[in-house]
Amino acid sequence: MSLSEPDRELVVAELGREPTTAEAALFENLWSEHCAYRSSRPLLSAFESEGDQVVVGPGDDAAVLALPEPDAANAPAADRDADDYGDQYVTFGVESHNHPSFVDPFDGAATGVGGIVRDTMSMGAYPIALLDSLYFGGFDRERSRYLFEGVVEGISHYGNCIGVPTVGGSVAFHGGYEGNPLVNVACVGLTNEDRLVTATAQEPGNKLVLVGNGTGRDGLGGASFASEDLAEDAETEDRPAVQVGDPYAEKRLIECNEALVDEDLILSARDLGAAGLGGASSELVAKGGLGARIDLDRVHQREPNMNATEILLAESQERMCYEVAPDDVDRVSALADRFDLGCSVIGEVTDGNYVCEFAGDGDESETVVDVDAEYLADGAPMNDLPSEAPTQPDRDLPDPEPALGDAVESVVSAPSTASKRWVYRQYDHEVGARTAVKPGDDAAIMAIRETAADDEAAAALDPDEQGVGLALSSGANPNWTAAAPYEGARAVAVENATNLAAKGAVPLAAVDCLNGGNPEKPDVYGGFKGIVDGLADACAALDTPVVGGNVSLYNDSVEGPIPPTPTLALIGTKRGYDAPSAALDAERADDSELLLVGAGGDALGGSEYLAQAGGTDRFPDLPDESDGVALADRVASLAAVARDESTLAAHDVSDGGLAVALAELVTDAAGADVRLPDRVAAFDETPGRLVVQTTDPEAVAEAAGELPVHRLGDVTTDGTLSLSVGGESTAVDADAIRELRGVIERELA
Repeated sequence: MSLSEPDRELVVAELGREPTTAEAALFENLWSEHCAYRSSRPLLSAFESEGDQVVVGPGDDAAVLALPEPDAANAPAADRDADDYGDQYVTFGVESHNHPSFVDPFDGAATGVGGIVRDTMSMGAYPIALLDSLYFGGFDRERSRYLFEGVVEGISHYGNCIGVPTVGGSVAFHGGYEGNPLVNVACVGLTNEDRLVTATAQEPGNKLVLVGNGTGRDGLGGASFASEDLAEDAETEDRPAVQVGDPYAEKRLIECNEALVDEDLILSARDLGAAGLGGASSELVAKGGLGARIDLDRVHQREPNMNATEILLAESQERMCYEVAPDDVDRVSALADRFDLGCSVIGEVTDGNYVCEFAGDGDESETVVDVDAEYLADGAPMNDLPSEAPTQPDRDLPDPEPALGDAVESVVSAPSTASKRWVYRQYDHEVGARTAVKPGDDAAIMAIRETAADDEAAAALDPDEQGVGLALSSGANPNWTAAAPYEGARAVAVENATNLAAKGAVPLAAVDCLNGGNPEKPDVYGGFKGIVDGLADACAALDTPVVGGNVSLYNDSVEGPIPPTPTLALIGTKRGYDAPSAALDAERADDSELLLVGAGGDALGGSEYLAQAGGTDRFPDLPDESDGVALADRVASLAAVARDESTLAAHDVSDGGLAVALAELVTDAAGADVRLPDRVAAFDETPGRLVVQTTDPEAVAEAAGELPVHRLGDVTTDGTLSLSVGGESTAVDADAIRELRGVIERELA
C-alpha cells in the first residue's frame, strides 16, 4: 500500500512541494482507514458520549470514568447526579488486532493485549482486568482451530506474564470469519483524580522522552496493512507488518509507568501503537495544538542501519512517549534505568511544525519531516461511500422439525454456545486479588475496595458490601448481526447489559469495537451502518454513554467479508462484590420456583437453532418503549431482581435461548422441570430476560416492576433438565450436558 494519488495531491497542495519519503509514509499510515477512520468517522456522531460519570471521553488513548460512591452504585446512571461520583476513576478502552492475528495468531493476539494495556497506562492508570472477544471460522475447519489455539495462547501468555487477569469476554464461530478472524481486547485500569494523565501535549520547551524497548523493524506499515483486505498470501507477504511482543519488558514498563505517575513526572503520554513513533509523537502534540522537533538519531534502536522512515513507523512494542518538564528528565531516565528499560530524550515540544531530523551515517542532519502536526493527525479527507440497506429474511422454519432431543443436543453442543472453559482456564484470572466473580459466568465482577468509605458505618458492613463492585461484559453475536445488522446490534447492547444485570449491576459506560468488511462494497457498508446505528440507539436507550472505541474495516479476504460485528464492552456497578449464582441451588429446591423475567420476541431469526436445523426467520422483537417502560428501567429492574434476597440463582437468556440457559443452570445435584408452548419459546434468543430461582415469587414480581414474570417450572434434585415443548419431551442429565458443552475442550485435548 502506498499514498494514493488523490491523497498525494492534497499533501502537495498543503506543503507546497512533493513530500519526502518519510512524510509520504507518515501520511500513508496516519491517513489510513485504521488511524483516520475515513469511512466510519461520519457515522460515529450517532453515539452519545457524555454524562456526569465521564471524565475523559472519546479521542484519548482510553476513556476515564468516575465511579459512584457505594451508596449510589446500585442506582441507574440517570438517577444519579454529579455529587454521587467520587474521585476514584477507572479507565476503559478496546482495540482490535485482526489482520496481525491471521498472519501470526500468537504474536498478533499477544501484541493486541500489550497495546491496549499501554493505552491504559498512558492515562496514568494501572491495568486491573482484560476482556477478550474472539471470532473464528467454523470450528470444524482445521485452519480455524489453528488460529483459535494460537490466539488464545498469545493472549494467555502475554496477560499471564504481565500479571493482568483476563476475566471475561466471548468466543464465536461463524463461517464468515474463515479468512479473517477477529481479536478484540478491552482493558480496565484504575486511577484517581490526582494521578490522571492525558495524551494532550502541554507546553513548548518540554522534552519528549521515549521509554521502553529499543526500536526494531518489526511492525513496519502495520497501520496501512490493517487498512486493506487480506490477500491470499498474507501469511508470508505481510509477516513483517506484525509486531513481536515481549511481555516481560511490558511488565517492567507497567511498573516504571506507575513510578513515574507516583512522582508526578508525566505531563502527557501516548503509547507507541499504530504508526509507531511517528503516530504517537505527532498525535500527542497535535492534540495540544503544538508541534515538535525530533532528532531520530537519538532514538534507541535494537537493529543497525535503520533509516528515518523505519525509525518513525516501526511498531515495535513496549514503548511509551512522554512529555516531561526539562528539570525532570534526569529523574525519568533514572527510573527507566531502575526497571532496565531504554530511555531516549528524542526532542522537545514546540509551537511550530512537526519536524524530524536525521543524519544516519551522514555527517549532518537533514530535515526529513516538516509538516503541520494537526494536518498530519487530523487532515485526512472523509469518504462518502454508497450503501445498500440490508433486508430481513422471511419466516421459513425447518419442516420437518428435528426431534426435540436432537434439537436441544445440537444447540447445547454448538461451539458458539458451548462451554469456553478450555479458553479461560488458560488465563490467570485471579492475579491481583480483585476478581470476585470469575470467567464462565454472565459477567465478571472486580472488587474496587478503594471506594469503600472510611467510617464506622462502612466498617460495620460485611466486607463484601463495603465498596463498589465493577461488573464487566463484552462480546457480539455474528448470527444476530448477519441476519439483521441494526436489530442484531441493538440486541448485542441489550444482551451485554443483561449480563451485568444478572449479577445485580447497572451499566456505567461502554466502549465498542466496530468490525466490518470492505466498506467500498455498498452491501457491506450498508450492514456496517446498520450496526453503528443499532448500537448507538440501544446504548442511548440504556442511558449508557459510549466513551471510546475502535473501528476495524477491510476485514475481507478471498473467503469474502466478515459479518458486521459490533463488539461491545460494557462496564457496570453495584454495591459490594457478591452476586447470585448462575447455577441452581439444590438445597432450596423444595421451597423455590423457576421464573422467567422479561418477554420473548416471538421469532427465531439469528438463532443457533436455525443455524443447526436450517431455515430462516425475522429477528425477534426487542424490548422498546412502546409500553411506556424505558429500556434503561427494564435493565435496572432485572438488576433489582438479581439483588433481591430471595434470588438464589439468576442467568440471562441469549445464545441458544431458554434451552441453553436452562442447561447451563443444571448441576449434578439440581435440575429443572420446565414446560414451554413451542419451539420458538424454547430457542428464541431475545435478550433482556433472566431465568431466576427464587424462594419468593412475589418479591421477584415486585422487584421486576413492569416486566412480565412467568413461572417456568420446578427446581428438582435429580440433576436433570426435563423439558416439555408442545407435545414433545426430552430429558438430559448433568453428565450428558457436560459432555455436550465440553466439545471445545474435548476436541482440542
